[in-house]
Amino acid sequence: MYLNELLAERKMSKYRLAKESGVPQTTIVDICSHKARIEKCSAETIYRIAKALNVSMESLVESEINVNKIQPKRPDFDLFKSNVCHLVKDKGDIDFIIDILSSDEIRTLYERRWYAESFYLLAMVDYLSRENDVPVCTNYNDIRSQRLKETIYPAGAVLSDMEMGTDKCRRECMKNAIPEFLHFNIVESEIRNVC
Repeated sequence: MYLNELLAERKMSKYRLAKESGVPQTTIVDICSHKARIEKCSAETIYRIAKALNVSMESLVESEINVNKIQPKRPDFDLFKSNVCHLVKDKGDIDFIIDILSSDEIRTLYERRWYAESFYLLAMVDYLSRENDVPVCTNYNDIRSQRLKETIYPAGAVLSDMEMGTDKCRRECMKNAIPEFLHFNIVESEIRNVC
């Protein structure tokens, strides 16, 4: 978000912006966290924020409108995984790898900070490359050095374990996990069995 970028660039806290602009801190926080959209704020609020940051009102509003148009809504991770698996099934391994690498979707997701999705896609490309004896694309080595802080298990395993009060399903999934996915702390054992 442009406002967050401006604050970081100026090493200014939301509290300080609130004090310098006269706009309530809760309003600033809501705008920065996407609870409120700056283009929906009053002209006075936009003016005060713009003046405190020494930017034009138009740049604040236009950048937010553009960001909101460009940024798609983030899908549920299980839905994302399912869609990727269906793509692999529909396109075939090699065409899937070619399409993903040529579109640079892995980098796009990573830069959007959709880390789980980026890692999942990269793990899929790496796994399919290994399965098809294709050299691994080195363009994403910087991303390969990252991993999720917490392990993501299949939703079905988590729900089953919650129902039974154990961690048996998650342990079983971990035993069968594909190494390329596990590298990113994503437990995935079956990418081909999709309906």
